[in-house]
Amino acid sequence: VYQDRALGLPPLNRTLARRMMEQTKIYEALQGVRGREPVDLDALETLLVRFSQLVVEQPRVKEIDVNPLLARPGDDGLLALDARVVLHPYTKDDDELPTPAIRPYPRQYIGTHPMGDGVEITIRPIRPEDEPKLVTFHERLSERSVYLRYANLMKLEQRVAHERLARICFIDYDREMALVAERPVEEDDDQIIGVGRLTKQPGRNEAEFAMLVIDEYQGEGIGTELLRRLVEVGETEGLDRITADILQQNHAMQRVCEKLGFDLVQGDGREMVKAVKSLSG
Repeated sequence: VYQDRALGLPPLNRTLARRMMEQTKIYEALQGVRGREPVDLDALETLLVRFSQLVVEQPRVKEIDVNPLLARPGDDGLLALDARVVLHPYTKDDDELPTPAIRPYPRQYIGTHPMGDGVEITIRPIRPEDEPKLVTFHERLSERSVYLRYANLMKLEQRVAHERLARICFIDYDREMALVAERPVEEDDDQIIGVGRLTKQPGRNEAEFAMLVIDEYQGEGIGTELLRRLVEVGETEGLDRITADILQQNHAMQRVCEKLGFDLVQGDGREMVKAVKSLSG
């Protein structure tokens, strides 16, 4: 197969690595054709992710090329037959080295939090592969929770539409930060039980937050912890202030804001209250 290529910006995650593979002509053959066994696509996916991480973590790498890469069925089916690495000159200062076009996954914002029943949940930035978990998350929300969050009864099929969730999960961490609260489930993947989002406002050094916790875990401090961490993110990112528009009847969210030092003022409309917290000075 000639002139077969796919482009991606590092760092890749597993979802983006698989999409790159699917864009190539050779992908069909990798899955196995004419009775041949497929190669280990999960291993190839992992290789692409780690290769992209190498590029991001080693800024002095100017060019790196693995060619050819042998891919064959079996546990040890991936083998780099040749590779070439070009470094930036040692005379170039660190601050002169290029930086990635896409900000790497912000692992510094990963943490844990104990719940009242003793279960420890993970709070971390959202990832593109969280889309299926968010579908389940939205399926477990009551109409009241949906209304208090969106100020209207957005239908489930709208909330879980692929185009919408793809935008929510695949974000530019320089422009917004979304944290998910994840609770371990026996014999299954962890389930997302809360989501908090901080979105920078164009032309201003401030961000707007939004919060949503599934009904069965409301009132257990998850929203408070998510907002506390979003405030920490805002401080770390150098924002001047954080705001939110909250429905008048959403007293629980207003109490959480007051607990964390937000001022509540009358919003633009009668139905809304604006929460404001200054971070500068």
